[in-house]
Amino acid sequence: MNFLLACVIAVGLLVTACHAYCNFYPPELGEAKGCLYKGKLHELGSKFRTKDCMDCSCDMDGSMECCQGYGTPVAYDKENCISVFNKKTCSFRVVEKKNRSKECEVFAMVG
Repeated sequence: MNFLLACVIAVGLLVTACHAYCNFYPPELGEAKGCLYKGKLHELGSKFRTKDCMDCSCDMDGSMECCQGYGTPVAYDKENCISVFNKKTCSFRVVEKKNRSKECEVFAMVG
């Protein structure tokens, strides 16, 4: 029984890891003056959120890591509810299909 529980937890962690993502950008050659992201220079040691909801950090060596900045609902009543993404707040709301003013319960999110 314990083995089965361990397998279920391991698969759950694997699925969670597969849905969220991060990108790593090595430092540019030469002396680092900051991190360049889509044409904009960010200060060394800074953290910022992009228009496409990625949370980025610019390390002191000029390397940069950007990770998905929101959770995605995966366990909810998909027959009666729908997930709606708000790009301004970088977040999902899960609402009833028939009445979008009523929120639905979310049991699990990834990301």
